Amino acid sequence: MRRIGSAMLLILAFSLVTLAHGTDKHVLGTVTKITDSEITVQAQDGSLQVVKIAPDTSFVKSGASASIKDLKVGDRVVIHAKPVGSDLIAHEVRFGKTPAAGAAAPAAKPE
Repeated sequence: MRRIGSAMLLILAFSLVTLAHGTDKHVLGTVTKITDSEITVQAQDGSLQVVKIAPDTSFVKSGASASIKDLKVGDRVVIHAKPVGSDLIAHEVRFGKTPAAGAAAPAAKPE
């Protein structure tokens, strides 16, 4: 009986996580253009996505609060945006330091 209860709680938890994302779209890539009202991002497949900035859009740089002025062309970003008609409206833009070209990933510690 405990297993059934645990399984039901696990299913409920996964359902809530899925619903939390709702209809948000996640735009990942490199910033190619920034204006006061929008950010253009080039995805790894080469496609360009334009995301509009709202007055309440939050910016987070390396885990700390930032502003659009801290964002630069060439920065890697993850933008959480809501589709509104044919537009994407950003509610959060996350960016930070990128590893230097050719830098190796940190090695895993042996156990």
